[in-house]
Amino acid sequence: MLIGNAGLGGIGRFDQMDPARIGEMLQVNVVALTELTRLLLPGMVARRRGKIMLVASTASFQPGPRMAVYFATKAFVLSLGEALAYELRATGVTVTTLCPGATATNFFKTAGANENAFGPAMSTAVVARSGYRALKAGRRVVITGVLNNILAIGAKLAPHAITLPAAAALMSRR
Repeated sequence: MLIGNAGLGGIGRFDQMDPARIGEMLQVNVVALTELTRLLLPGMVARRRGKIMLVASTASFQPGPRMAVYFATKAFVLSLGEALAYELRATGVTVTTLCPGATATNFFKTAGANENAFGPAMSTAVVARSGYRALKAGRRVVITGVLNNILAIGAKLAPHAITLPAAAALMSRR
């Protein structure tokens, strides 16, 4: 079993962000997750059993002005997870992509964002239980919480002319 649960964020206009922070987000959110998955996956396929959970975010369903790199890296995680789940469907290996919303961790403080801008944060225990149940069941994608499901569906269906200003407004509430 592999659980790829790491993520760094950073808030600010892309052209004004510290290039080192951008690099750190890419290395942790994309490169490390991809390399670890690629390293462990062949053994799982050879054994014809295994479970992988990749942790994305509800941010993965839309672009995120003022957190552009974070949102984009989580979109990568979701896309990778869904593609791998499809590719591996007959191998005995399942891939579940967990998409939590705001979770009560130090993420927002470290990213320089206001966690209250994203609504009430779910407890880590609730998110972990939801992810574990989905992983055991072999579900492809799981979004934690009713409100997060509504927001993710809205982000998929609403035009960017609506979602971009809404996301930018949330990110401005530092």
